[in-house]
Amino acid sequence: MLSINDFFVEGENIVLNEWETLWRVVLSVVLSGLIGIEREFRQKGAGLRTHILVGLGSTLITLTSFYIFDTYRDIAVFDPTRMISGIVTGIGFLCAGTIIQAESRVMGLTSAAVLWIVSGVGIAVGAGHYIAAVAVSAIVFFVLVVLRSFELKLAQKLKSDHRDKK
Repeated sequence: MLSINDFFVEGENIVLNEWETLWRVVLSVVLSGLIGIEREFRQKGAGLRTHILVGLGSTLITLTSFYIFDTYRDIAVFDPTRMISGIVTGIGFLCAGTIIQAESRVMGLTSAAVLWIVSGVGIAVGAGHYIAAVAVSAIVFFVLVVLRSFELKLAQKLKSDHRDKK
């Protein structure tokens, strides 16, 4: 059976130097901030600061879990993915708080989904998966900006067609 140690090269450090750590922190702030700017512009409850903090926290916990694993792997059994799974659980609770049901409307689903994705981006950056983090951030921005315009136009068209049938 594979253990977490099988995924790391024997004797190789995974602790990052200060510049690599700083790069990951800055990239996390930039990517989550770009998504947060769109949410702020749309005046959503979870805006720029919230998105940056979620991305940054996810990056920090990911970096810390790898640091702890690397530091103590010879003297204790430690699985760095357990801390990452804790992020996903915690963000799930945060996202649940952004969803509101009022009468027949449900609001905040997109905000919750975006916060969850920003957390994933933070985890990816913390783990060094830059291409995935940048690609997902770009796709999220596209979905929020471009598809929103398409969605609004489609809704107007459907409303217009519905009125014409009456």
